[in-house]
Amino acid sequence: MEEHDWSEFEGRDRIAAWDALAQCAAEPNPFYESWYLLPSLRALDRRGDVTLLTLQANGQLAGLMPVLRTRDYYGHPIPHLRNWLHPNCFCGQPLVAKGLEQEFWQALLAWCDGHAGLSLFLHLSHAPAHGPLRSALKSVLAGEARPAAEVMREERAMLHTAQPAEDYFAQSVSAKKRKELRRQHRRLAEEGDLSVERLTDYSQVAEWTRDFLELESRGWKGDAGSALNSDHDTRAIFQHAIAGAAARGRLERLAIRLDGRPIAMLATFTTGRHAFSFKTAYDEDYARFSPGVLLQRENLAMLEQDGFEWADSCASPDHPMIDHIWRERRVIERLSIGIGGALRRAAFSTLIRLETGRAAGGIS
Repeated sequence: MEEHDWSEFEGRDRIAAWDALAQCAAEPNPFYESWYLLPSLRALDRRGDVTLLTLQANGQLAGLMPVLRTRDYYGHPIPHLRNWLHPNCFCGQPLVAKGLEQEFWQALLAWCDGHAGLSLFLHLSHAPAHGPLRSALKSVLAGEARPAAEVMREERAMLHTAQPAEDYFAQSVSAKKRKELRRQHRRLAEEGDLSVERLTDYSQVAEWTRDFLELESRGWKGDAGSALNSDHDTRAIFQHAIAGAAARGRLERLAIRLDGRPIAMLATFTTGRHAFSFKTAYDEDYARFSPGVLLQRENLAMLEQDGFEWADSCASPDHPMIDHIWRERRVIERLSIGIGGALRRAAFSTLIRLETGRAAGGIS
């Protein structure tokens, strides 16, 4: 395992190797791809506190995860190592080449043992509870008799079905609600020229990004100061990420337009067979027509794409809208893992018992 200042990966060759890793990764995570993570680090880690840990295999980049050394454990002063995330980064899974899952975790944990400093444990946030990386981590932890624990678990909506879009929608939404949506669609069409726009290339990226930022800012997020456009850093991350994803063919942009003006918009990151809903916004002046729900009905067209496997909503648990349309659930966890020698691991086990009321007996 090698450690790097993330600025070392700004060069063209390093980015190309990073992009190649993303293409062959055991599990997708667009939020740790170059076009998303680098703009995030530029905006939010100007002091260079975040370290990029990388695994090399046969001269190729085979694993990557951003790591932060911090004393803040959800408001408690407990020093630890953790995967680095920010509020608009919805998955903390490392990028690891397929077939090297166990080697990655072994190398990462060995690095943590040797570079613990004052840190009492490794914390992995926003970790999917299922998949080859999780299975490999469970195996490595058991093989090393290393204490670990699941300290938080939540479920968020996902789309994972073989049903056609219309059949899926009919089973998700009641007949009464579907009738109401058809009525709202007809009434909305009476307001002007109604169209649905779906873009997967680089065309009009700057204009689309500007439209999205303006649309979101006009709603409640703008009033609350939480819109992407309300802060220079979040605006910059969004602009660079949308452009970077579009340039690599890893973005779908969906919009409902009325006389050419967007009234509902959705940006989705795509990673081959998988998709991650990133940001959505709608015009609250048209709320009586449910434009956000109408947009999600159009979004179900992804089920008809060849090779589609699943989509992660990246939404909060119990989301009031998407939970009623996407019926499947993706389990996301926080994991804590003991590192260092016997005394440090004993202290970690005590902390886990205080936090969870259970022993640090491993992960399920």
